Amino acid sequence: MAKVKTQYVCQNCGYSSPRYLGRCPNCGNWNSLVEEIQEPVSKKNNNWATARSQRASKPQLLSQVDVHESPRYVTKMPELNRVLGGGIVPGSLVLIGGDPGIGKSTLLMQVSGQLAAAQKKVLYVSGEESSLQIKLRSQRLGVGGDNFYLYPETDMQVIRQAASQLKPDFMVIDSVQTMQEPELSSAIGSVAQIREVTAELLKIAKSNDITIFIVGHVTKGGAIAGPKILEHMVDTVLYFEGDLHHAYRILRAVKNRFGSTNEIGIFEMRESGLTEVANPSEIFLEERLQGATGSAVVASLEGTRPILAEVQALVTPTAFGNAKRTTTGLDHNRVSLIMAVLEKRAGLLLQNQDAYLKAAGGVKLDEPAIDLALAVSIASSYRDLGTKSTDCFIGELGLTGEIRRVNRIETRVNEAAKLGFKRAVIPKNNLTGWQPAAAIEVLPVATLSQALKVVFGK
Repeated sequence: MAKVKTQYVCQNCGYSSPRYLGRCPNCGNWNSLVEEIQEPVSKKNNNWATARSQRASKPQLLSQVDVHESPRYVTKMPELNRVLGGGIVPGSLVLIGGDPGIGKSTLLMQVSGQLAAAQKKVLYVSGEESSLQIKLRSQRLGVGGDNFYLYPETDMQVIRQAASQLKPDFMVIDSVQTMQEPELSSAIGSVAQIREVTAELLKIAKSNDITIFIVGHVTKGGAIAGPKILEHMVDTVLYFEGDLHHAYRILRAVKNRFGSTNEIGIFEMRESGLTEVANPSEIFLEERLQGATGSAVVASLEGTRPILAEVQALVTPTAFGNAKRTTTGLDHNRVSLIMAVLEKRAGLLLQNQDAYLKAAGGVKLDEPAIDLALAVSIASSYRDLGTKSTDCFIGELGLTGEIRRVNRIETRVNEAAKLGFKRAVIPKNNLTGWQPAAAIEVLPVATLSQALKVVFGK
């Protein structure tokens, strides 16, 4: 009988140690090492994996690969198609993560219903709900179909056999942290279990051109729970973001082997399920007050999509020794940097002022092109002077007070013109190489002081 070996595995990063350590030397987390018994894994008698096609079992010339044999499947959700790079790629492994209750299962239930209605065979595997619970949710969402199969199971061997018999076109695993490989002695949700389950799902997807959607839980920090190798193994990683106190949800691609990263799709959560938001800029700007101080509109770019969002700032004298800086939907370090540039290059005394900034509507803005809008909103609140409701601001702010060029300026300005904006303040170096729309006036600026003079007249 072989000697049983044990090791301690970090549940955050997967680092293994032959002895217990209070702190993981790899990721630095405390009390994350859990004892796991290491046993030799027997070879699975898996006819499902060995039944791959003759074409895939031998080397093949790149010129002989025909991409038209496996075209993308375009769903009835244009927002999802955009995030996936144009549609669902057959044989891909897609990981969707997000906070509890954000709508991951609702999104996949609606997509599964559309696929089943299009005569695609769908197998929905749930380790968190019973068939009755899934049926009640499908009735609320109006989802059904003769090709929609439910399977409440967590044993990967049983799931593998069911998939071999059913031969579905699409599979949904909800969630990967609840699935179990019975030949491993480690607990459900551990690093070893998640790694082995994902490897098995990857083998099924690639061997038989089955698209598999995997739901992943997230940690308190917002990262997908489990080893980082989980995100490396899959083809696409999507994050479903949003505030539980707001109805809008953002589906963001952070990894995509078949399309652009940082693409986003915007949905609205309603009682009947998720509905798409065709023009998110109007949603983010519809409640903006006319003539309010501390407000500026920026034409931000998320992937290939331009979005106009409102940046709000409230600057007030501090009642304490150290001024307070608070941000919502914006990078705190970026705001501190811009306030320092305003004080040094524009003469605004902000060191004794509390500053509260937010991106209205629950959207998160993190690209350099929002710098100018942030600076204008802070200066507007500090000077108590309002900005024109028909102005938008685009530009990156340098430490010496220069306004630096940004990418895809024409797309941003055209989006502003489409929504009725009359003036766009942009970097001077972005003025060449394109023709602005006739409906909007473009104001090029080279420095921060020049931009503030254009906006406030002084």
